[in-house]
Amino acid sequence: MKLYHHPLSGNAHRARLFLSLLALPHELVEVDLMAGAHKRPEFLALNPFGQVPVLEDDGIVIPDSVAILIYLAKKHGGNWLPDDAEGAAAVQRWLSVTTGDLAFGPAAARLINLLGAKLNAEEVITRAHTLLGRLEAHLEGRDWLVGTRPTIADVALYSYLSSAPEGNVDLTSYPRVKAFLARIEGLPGFVPFARNKVGLFA
Repeated sequence: MKLYHHPLSGNAHRARLFLSLLALPHELVEVDLMAGAHKRPEFLALNPFGQVPVLEDDGIVIPDSVAILIYLAKKHGGNWLPDDAEGAAAVQRWLSVTTGDLAFGPAAARLINLLGAKLNAEEVITRAHTLLGRLEAHLEGRDWLVGTRPTIADVALYSYLSSAPEGNVDLTSYPRVKAFLARIEGLPGFVPFARNKVGLFA
């Protein structure tokens, strides 16, 4: 099994994290995004969208981090993705958040400081705090986003939430969110997302 990734990508980290939580042997193949390796024909043959991560598993190619989480959960994951309709829908709701509010909030704010993205800092930081407020409320009386045990929903949100301070998004006012992140960090097989000295981590 190979995971094509880049260490700065939160999307790639969530796939790597889940592989590690499942204790699945895999080879990490770093794609040099800065050199444009993700736009070369050999990589575009794996993912025409030119994005990491991509999982290669015995001839099966799975692009997209959320798709990778679902694939691994279905194939290896036990209780990481509920079988019942209500539970599966609840997980999907949070997976949708990762491509919406999370991507255009904390993840976008991080890109400003990390890669000089031409985005409106005030706008994306405000969006990040709106999401964090909703998460803080949702986590009242809960350890996990869905049900009583971790699911791929928790894995999917972790990387960009934990790195939010790199985009000047302060987590101090969200004790439940911080405790949630700590619970994920305490899971067997956890691998951290590389911390960069930018934003509030500078």
